[in-house]
Amino acid sequence: MSAPMAGLTRRPVAKLRSMGGSRLENLCLGLLVLFVLVAVFAPWLSPQDPTYGELGTGLVGPSADHWLGTDQGGHDTFSALVEGSRTSLVGPLLVVLVSTVAGIAIGLFSAWRGGWVDTVIGRLLDVVFAFPALLVAILAVAVFGKGMTAPVIAMSVAYMPYTARLVRGLAMQEQARPYIAAYRVQGHSALYVAVRRLLPNIGPTVLAQSTVNFGYALLDLAALSFLGLGVQAPTPDWGAMINQSQAAVLRGQPLSAVVPAVAVVVVVVAFNIVGENVGDRLAGRKT
Repeated sequence: MSAPMAGLTRRPVAKLRSMGGSRLENLCLGLLVLFVLVAVFAPWLSPQDPTYGELGTGLVGPSADHWLGTDQGGHDTFSALVEGSRTSLVGPLLVVLVSTVAGIAIGLFSAWRGGWVDTVIGRLLDVVFAFPALLVAILAVAVFGKGMTAPVIAMSVAYMPYTARLVRGLAMQEQARPYIAAYRVQGHSALYVAVRRLLPNIGPTVLAQSTVNFGYALLDLAALSFLGLGVQAPTPDWGAMINQSQAAVLRGQPLSAVVPAVAVVVVVVAFNIVGENVGDRLAGRKT
């Protein structure tokens, strides 16, 4: 591959690496890394078993034994928060991975084939767009039962059009560039050009969109657990913790509900800020 072509292929990645983030973005990145580390090392960070509760210690305030107090069932709030980070982060991660991979494949295929294939795929994506992700997840739970599997699959389908449309638009723009025509003239297959040459150019922008999608997916799954349709007890989950602590709020002990709610808000806002800042830098805007 010639030097000019190599420069074209690596241009967006180099641009992304060369521009540092703002202080707010760096703070958000630090918070996200912290939450990920907490989720990875949750079994070693939890001082107590979050599924074990003593009725006699229900609704107690922060103490040496219970750093963030307990809920009405006597479960340690800090331990539940730490262990709940696993389910609360893994679910959105699966949604983003599945929806991104499927969206990239559909978007590239639609842009490359064009014509009636592109039109049909576009209309099908419009149909999926008509249904909010949370509604699709609730329908999946109604059909397949409560838990994590059905909502994750349903929300992956609901989030897929966002990536597919973005990839299609970017791929259509890239196809007009000289380096794509050069690879075609050299006899490279469409699959090789699309995956090995075109995809690296649009990858950073897709990554920015996926980062934003992660925050929204986390919020939707937390809302589903809050409604009692997602992760089921005794498995800790931030949304389920908020739901189970409603009685504690009414009794003047809101900490067991406030702490997971704050965790959800912080992670969602952090992912949105990071994703939007990355997108702004790629678009040449100042953050």
